Parts: sequence; structure tokens; C-alpha cells
Amino acid sequence: MKESFSQTYKDAGVDVTAGYKAVDLMKPYVEKTFTKGVLGGFGGFGGCFEPEIGGLKRPVLVAGTDGVGTKLMIARELDKHDTVGIDCVAMCANDVVCQGAAPLFFLDYIACGKNIPERIAAIIKGISEGCVRAGCALIGGETAEHPGVMPDDDYDLAGFCIGMADYDGIITGDGAAAGDVILGMASSGVHSNGFSLIRKVFGVGAAGTLSRYVPELSKTLGQELLTPTTIYVKPLLALMKTVKVKAVCHITGGGFYENLPRMLPGGLRAVVERAAVITPAIFGLIAREGGIPERDMWNTFNMGVGMALAVAPGDADAALDSIKASGLPASVIGEVRPGGKGLDIL
Repeated sequence: MKESFSQTYKDAGVDVTAGYKAVDLMKPYVEKTFTKGVLGGFGGFGGCFEPEIGGLKRPVLVAGTDGVGTKLMIARELDKHDTVGIDCVAMCANDVVCQGAAPLFFLDYIACGKNIPERIAAIIKGISEGCVRAGCALIGGETAEHPGVMPDDDYDLAGFCIGMADYDGIITGDGAAAGDVILGMASSGVHSNGFSLIRKVFGVGAAGTLSRYVPELSKTLGQELLTPTTIYVKPLLALMKTVKVKAVCHITGGGFYENLPRMLPGGLRAVVERAAVITPAIFGLIAREGGIPERDMWNTFNMGVGMALAVAPGDADAALDSIKASGLPASVIGEVRPGGKGLDIL
């Protein structure tokens, strides 16, 4: 690497040596995530992973990809970049586990105007922490400089997660039935969705906005908005060994109205009791300061529930006990009823 240098490429806006420094800085974070399935070292052209398929009759790979969205603008304004990587892993791994798959490995893609090694390493630190929480290995990634396309201080972050499940254990929602109980697993806040609306509501970008202390949040607005997305992988995988989980949905963009109906087959509706959902103060603040109608709130944000699932009535107590044993608050928030596919919030 020491012999690799191009002055003309640097003059054009890409300094390859900055990339090498970033790799050196991120190496301990990456290696922290290695599980025994990882083959080879760090820095190859591709990541190799040997999955354990013992006990699986018909292994199926489940893939997911997502990004962090405009929450990155909060990180950039606060110059705090070591948590958005957790969000990136969460948005991918939480989707994969919805189908009953255990995440195996993760890859990241960072596009930036200028490679600032310390900042890239901070992003990878967060990704590493997210991978540890999800129980998967970070086996590769890419950092690409885009001078002239993105401002020097700008970057975007996306991720890719591969998990594995037994064919007979894939959760499709087809087994759900009228009378099933819907459980809600608590979110840590707004997670990584709705930030274009959030930025408009609070006037993010104006001096002092993110440093404003909000008594009802017991922290600054910026600290609240950068709270990382909860990763539900380990609690859900443990739950799936305890009871039969019939349907699962990750409540992301589109909130309740878009995501809950997705987990159920035709002819069934999700019915949620509004009073059963414990909604963190940040959502009341958004609604109040933005003058946002209640339905729009439920159609944009998770409202305090990051993951919802359906189980048979007789399994509800055991399911709640399993989730709470993992340290996550959870509660019954509704039920499955017959009717056209959709959602009712009562």
C-alpha cells in the first residue's frame, strides 16, 4: 500500500492514501464482529463465509438491504458519526429476521464527497456494534469518494445483510388466523424513518436547533434524534425457539398503516388498540410542533413499537415473558380479525 499513490488522482479529488488510513483505523472494529464462519482475513476483494447448516433440512438464504436516510444529516450537523452504523445494520438485520432468518454476515457501502479517515472509522465503529448486537459478521464493504458529485462533508450509508433459515421455518404470515394476538416490541424512539418530516418540523439546520434541551425528553433534541434503532434479532430468534411466531413486521417507513397489513394474508386485518401502545414523548413533540394529524403520525412513524408480531392467544404470555427476559419492553397491542386486508386503530 505504501507504494500506491497518484498525485494526479489526488488533484482530481481522490486521495487513495486516505482510504488506506481509514482501513487501518477500522480494522479492529471489523475484526470484533468476526464469527467462526468468517474465512480469510480483512481486506480481500470479497468476503468469504462458511455457514453452519447442521440441523437445517433445507437451508434458505434471506437477503436484505437498506440505508439510514436523512438521519445522516443530523449526524453530520452534530459531527457525531459512531451511531448511524448501528441504524444501518438494524434496518437490514431487522428485516431479515422478520422471515425467521438468523443474520450471518453484513456488508456496508459508504459514498462520500471526501474520505476523512477518522469519520469513516467512526461510522464503521457503529456498524461493528450493530453487527455484534445482531450476531452477524462484517465481512466486507466499500468506501467510495465522489468529488464533484457530493460536497466534501457529505456521505451516504447503505448496508446489505444475508441470513439463513430452514425452508419449513420461514415466516410468511400465511399461518396467521383471526383471533391471534398482536404483540408490540418497544422502539428506542424514531429509529431511522420520517427524518425528512422531522427536519422540516424542527427546522434542522438552523443554529441551536439540535442543541436545544427539551425537558420532556430529558436530553437535547439532537441526542434524542440520534438514538440508534433497536436491533431485535437476538430477542426474536430466542422467541422463535419458545413459541410459534405466525407473522412479524418491522415498523419502518410508512408506520403502522403500511407495515402491519404486510405481515398478514388476504382476508385478515390488524386491529390495534391505541391506548395499548406506549408512545415515547418525542412523538408527541413532533405532532405538536409540526401540527401533524394523528393519522399521519401513525402512517409515518413507529409510535413506540419497532417490531410487531402475531401469535396464537395461548402463546401470548409465554411470548411476552421471552421478550421481556431479553430486556425489551413488550405488550399486547391488538389482535387479528377477519376482514379485508388492512389496519384499524381504535
